Amino acid sequence: MIPPAEADRPAPLPRPEVLETGPAHHGALDYGELEALNVDPEGVLDFSVNSNPYGPSPAVREALRSVPLDRYPDRECLALRRALAAHLGVRLDQIVAGNGTAELLWLTAAAFLRPAASPQPITTGDQIGGPARDRVVILGPTFGEYRRASQLMGAEVCEYAASSLDGFRPNREVIAELLARMRPRLVFLCHPNNPTGAAYDLDIVGEWARAHPDALFVVDEAYLAFAPRLASTIALGAPNILALRSMTKDYALAGLRLGYAVGTPSVVEALARVRPAWNVNALAQAAGIAALREQAYLQRTLGELARAKGALTAGLRGLGLSPLPSEVHFFLVDVGDGRAFRGALLQRGIQVRDCASFGLPAYVRIAARRPPENDRLLAAVATLCG
Repeated sequence: MIPPAEADRPAPLPRPEVLETGPAHHGALDYGELEALNVDPEGVLDFSVNSNPYGPSPAVREALRSVPLDRYPDRECLALRRALAAHLGVRLDQIVAGNGTAELLWLTAAAFLRPAASPQPITTGDQIGGPARDRVVILGPTFGEYRRASQLMGAEVCEYAASSLDGFRPNREVIAELLARMRPRLVFLCHPNNPTGAAYDLDIVGEWARAHPDALFVVDEAYLAFAPRLASTIALGAPNILALRSMTKDYALAGLRLGYAVGTPSVVEALARVRPAWNVNALAQAAGIAALREQAYLQRTLGELARAKGALTAGLRGLGLSPLPSEVHFFLVDVGDGRAFRGALLQRGIQVRDCASFGLPAYVRIAARRPPENDRLLAAVATLCG
């Protein structure tokens, strides 16, 4: 036990950026919250997460049984990366694997952002002519980890917010002007976007990348598989575009955490240099390889999910709500007070995503699940709207 006098002494302080970085807000179950509400987690239907509700394929479950737990995993993820390279038609040195997409965007921030960049002209603020921090532009409203990772590295962050008046569609001209003014080192965008479900025109993204060759455009494509009509930024072949992919979402590996990044070899090598050793565990690697072999299962379940979303949104409209158009299986709904709506549903064993952390307190985000589960949501919502 630490003596009382020693325990009262102040501890060393972390970097200022740590103290200035706010807490994370995400979907999924908050077990502490449920315990305080005396709600059994096993009885909660979770519409706040955007993963494939049909779960991993039987082949994935079988592959996990043969993984030796007493052996270190391959820290280079060679077998998994080879399978991904063959699947995507890219080279091995264009892929780095990670513990989910979230880790990869943190690695990107660690590899490319500097808290005090070399002196450069600044046209705004009080620092004209002085040393500047690296700048990050985030195209929002979107995933909060882009901001957190950037702030922790000491970057200056500017976030563009698409308007609900335009259906949250990004404004090409406004974004182009922002990029020209800020001259960022990193640009974060999500395609299709979380939480709005809106997509970007890849020709326009390519224009931005060509106009700003010194900026790395980090394109989060975690939900691309749920929107089969959309193309990937990988096809642009731009040296300053890094595509992030999540196998957590489409292949339903949330409990294992698995993602990968695809980019030019020099960018991928930078991420590999800052990643922790053995960052992808053996179970996740085996699951990823098995999942890639099960494309028929993936396409069947995603097709069923798309049909389930159509029935769910029709049901919500029948209850007087107005789900916004979305390219994917999740969508926004204006309910007036998202926090209160979420709380009322949680008491009924249903969880949706309160969107206040996205700057959208009137909205909730709902991700479609299997039809019988969607019917439970509609029944619960009917008790609130009746």
